[in-house]
Amino acid sequence: MSEAGTPVFSVRNLWKVFGPKADRIPGSEHAELPPAELRERTGCTAAVRDVSFDVHKGEVFVVMGLSGSGKSTLVRCLTRLIEPTSGTLAIDGEDVLGMDTTRLRELRRHRAAMVFQHFGLLPHRTVLDNVAYGLEIQGLGRAERRARAAGLVEKVGLAGLEGRRPAQLSGGQQQRVGLARALAVDPSVLLFDEPFSALDPLIRREMQDEVVRLHREEGRTMVFITHDLSEALRLGTRIALMRDGGIVQLGTPEEIVGSPADDYVREFVRDVPREQVLTVATAMRPPTAGEAGGGPALRPGATVSEAIEAVSRSGEPVARVMEGGRLLGVVDHACLLDVVAGTGVREVTV
Repeated sequence: MSEAGTPVFSVRNLWKVFGPKADRIPGSEHAELPPAELRERTGCTAAVRDVSFDVHKGEVFVVMGLSGSGKSTLVRCLTRLIEPTSGTLAIDGEDVLGMDTTRLRELRRHRAAMVFQHFGLLPHRTVLDNVAYGLEIQGLGRAERRARAAGLVEKVGLAGLEGRRPAQLSGGQQQRVGLARALAVDPSVLLFDEPFSALDPLIRREMQDEVVRLHREEGRTMVFITHDLSEALRLGTRIALMRDGGIVQLGTPEEIVGSPADDYVREFVRDVPREQVLTVATAMRPPTAGEAGGGPALRPGATVSEAIEAVSRSGEPVARVMEGGRLLGVVDHACLLDVVAGTGVREVTV
């Protein structure tokens, strides 16, 4: 487990290059070539380009990008399901690239559990025995592993379905089995590779709710891969937006939407309802003398949408932004409208 302050994952200058003489690309004169030109000159494809980031204990770190951006290759590099070409990679301070076969097996079985889009359930096993499969691999006795699996089946909302086979379950139910199976080994980090992209919208929303609930209740560290911006904004503590194998912007949902790093990110977030992502901390202004004592109180992390509702319902001209009994600022109709219109975002000073 991570020491205080030690990242769960620490990634520096990571490359994954496919093709002949791939190991010569990082650090060479070809490293900065656009993808098409790199392929034309060298026959190589840089799926992951010079990527650096930390994943901190207890956060949901979302890697988002369109198809071909390198996000799925990146998450597979974290446990060496795909071998990185170069760079450094550590989990809880331990060098992943230096692990031998035994240590790598332990990493995948105990410390970092994957949840894939394709559930990979064993068709001849019941729900309970599918959930218990990882514990069986670890060598736990039948009674103990089935008892632990039963608790997880209930945790993910499948109580009463323990005896069913995968073919008797809906897609959403199958994905819940996959999630319970990953949780069963009590990993320090869960790695999700677009797990909900094949599900119907309503079921997808239910599974997102499940991830939010599990994170709220357990505080488990998660790395979540998705191509869906709304999913990234809903789940992510921080988001790494990828393009052509590199990270274009890394920040909180509020930073991504409120302060896009370039035109690519700006176009990506153009249709996001800003009031549902940005908080009153980015919209507030200093209070005047007469505004310090009136209006509804909001926490700094309340969304602008919540503030609009509070101000409208109260009939007061302003809402107060409070933290620990201290007045940080106020928001009024003009502040809130500026955020919705995209003209009033301020730097967060809280």
